[in-house]
Amino acid sequence: MSLLPCVETITREPVNASVIWLHGLGADGNDFAPIVPHLAQPEGINLRFVFPHAPRIPVTINNGMQMPAWYDILEMSLDRKVDAEQLKQSADAVVALIEREIERGVPAERIILAGFSQGGAVAYEAALSYQKPLAGVMCLSTYLATRETIRLSAEQRKTPFLVHHGSMDPVVPIALGEQARDWLQQRDYPVEYKSYPMQHEVCAQQIADIRAWFTDVLSRTH
Repeated sequence: MSLLPCVETITREPVNASVIWLHGLGADGNDFAPIVPHLAQPEGINLRFVFPHAPRIPVTINNGMQMPAWYDILEMSLDRKVDAEQLKQSADAVVALIEREIERGVPAERIILAGFSQGGAVAYEAALSYQKPLAGVMCLSTYLATRETIRLSAEQRKTPFLVHHGSMDPVVPIALGEQARDWLQQRDYPVEYKSYPMQHEVCAQQIADIRAWFTDVLSRTH
């Protein structure tokens, strides 16, 4: 399988930790790259940010228009009818990026997997089924689309999850973020959850909180 094309930013050399961050529907890997300077880490945490581009596919809810998407969305019902096979294929492609980071010298326990909206659903699937413990999983303004079918890996039982959502999100209702949080908590995953007075976006306070969380989870392993 060929690797997804990516935008990459390195904060300091030599790299000793990585963040793989998946964009939302219709965006691309450039979407979150401008945030990197605001996520500066203390000395000793030298990050490589990897922002992959989703492939362009027809999206049913947008009249079949081709756009960057991790999977097709068939209905915008509250429970979201999605193409689960495409979602799993995207998760496999993300796992290949994790494996590349390991090959480049960053161990799995120093890799954070992150995703916004549609990218967050892929991050959930990839992380929860991945067979090596990760540093952390960050899911922003998203939902757990494959909770009925996912094959859980015992390796992530102690992996910290950060779940953020906008209280006024008109695209992915906050109830879906809370549902994912509850699902994780019921299975004893360590979850930090926070909502912000915003829509389907990120805000300044949230970015500051993400920076602090990165420092916390990456300071646990060296």
